[in-house]
Amino acid sequence: MEQLQKYFASKLELTDKEWEFLFSKLSYEKVPKKTKLLDLNETENFVSFIETGIVRLYIPKAKNDLTFCFAFKNSFICAYDSFLTQLPSTYIVETVTDTVIWRIAYNDLQNIYSDAKIGNTINTISRIATEEMYLLHLKRELSLLNDSAEERYLKLFSEEPELIHEVPLKYIASYIGVTPQALSRIRSRIN
Repeated sequence: MEQLQKYFASKLELTDKEWEFLFSKLSYEKVPKKTKLLDLNETENFVSFIETGIVRLYIPKAKNDLTFCFAFKNSFICAYDSFLTQLPSTYIVETVTDTVIWRIAYNDLQNIYSDAKIGNTINTISRIATEEMYLLHLKRELSLLNDSAEERYLKLFSEEPELIHEVPLKYIASYIGVTPQALSRIRSRIN
């Protein structure tokens, strides 16, 4: 909880009562690696803050899954389109490593929004989380349009060096938009 409190304290000031109220709505979970936080066709009912670990979002395919997002410690993760619309998800949210998360349920969040005492504060926190998720997705989209596969690979590891030790190469290949064989060639050229 301390890590989550530090994260929010860097973004805005909350009173002790606001912290207490917010934390009363959060659930703490230790999740083993390769656990689906959300499966295909399930409706997203949580926004999660990753205290430790790595989570990926992917579309399952017969040959190779299509990984389109990684989320790391001190970031939020959610099938946000499903969360907002309360419709079934078209992709899976899964832990890559053992992961510790703090979650808030959809209904709790909606109730907090309407609370006059803390609603504005939670709206601000939600806006910050939403903006961060949007910026991550936009950054990846722009990279896919502008950078070569090798440039995407190098950027990924300069920004998230723990990936090389924690994430299977087939997920990384999918994320940067190449086959595992092409990633192997890229790695050979770089080394």
